Amino acid sequence: MIPKIIGFFINAIGVCFPKISARMAIKLFSTPREGKPTKLEDNYLNTASKKRLSYENVSIMTYLWEGKKDTILLAHGWESNSFRWKDLIEHLKPFNYNIIALDAPAHGNSSGKLFNALLYSECINVVAKSFKVDTIIGHSVGGMATVFFQHKYKIPTIKKLVLLGAPSNFYGVLYRYKQMMSYSNRVSKHIDKLVLKRFNHKPNHFDAAKFSENIKTKGLIIHDKKDMIIPFKDALNFNEKYINSKLITTSGYNHSLRSLEVNQHILDFIND
Repeated sequence: MIPKIIGFFINAIGVCFPKISARMAIKLFSTPREGKPTKLEDNYLNTASKKRLSYENVSIMTYLWEGKKDTILLAHGWESNSFRWKDLIEHLKPFNYNIIALDAPAHGNSSGKLFNALLYSECINVVAKSFKVDTIIGHSVGGMATVFFQHKYKIPTIKKLVLLGAPSNFYGVLYRYKQMMSYSNRVSKHIDKLVLKRFNHKPNHFDAAKFSENIKTKGLIIHDKKDMIIPFKDALNFNEKYINSKLITTSGYNHSLRSLEVNQHILDFIND
């Protein structure tokens, strides 16, 4: 009921002040409520070597577990942080991979208060170039941001991408947010206008699946049929457009995809 109550309040403002209501809605959409590490999570992250990088006014926290083989970059999703990769990191360590994780803007130990996938993609670019990354694994919006990044920069040295429960397009994410909040048509239209003003494109332009058509990097898509956050059809959309990729379907791991089975699929793909 809380989203509906907030949505009702923003809709009421939108009757007379639609631009103000749209700014409120986008700010709410872009502000993570969770994602800061707990003490227990920080204890694990402290086992890595830490390095801060920067993009514009964002201080990006990175974590390195050193190895001799290829460098793997881990990009977490919304309201999360680098600790979410603990099980996968421990699964990869015995194979001597060089493992990097980053905290997204406004998440974990990185700076900022607002988040969007385009900003995240620029941070991924900074980290990928700094550490000479070979493979990127992105969960949820981290997967979408990874596609945005490789579509824009087309770094030839990146060999593989892994997309875990990734949304195939921004419009769908924004649409589900509008539905959850029960925004009126008036407020919804002004949200779209604000996106156009800030990012020079309408929401439907940011189509990660379509962008993946031009990505030559070998890809692995893993998505759970019972994902309650990002619909399974998004995986099918990626699978159709991302020609140099394969889709693995799971059942019962929901959106988090935390499981030994998924970790093994990832390891097999990287080792191949």
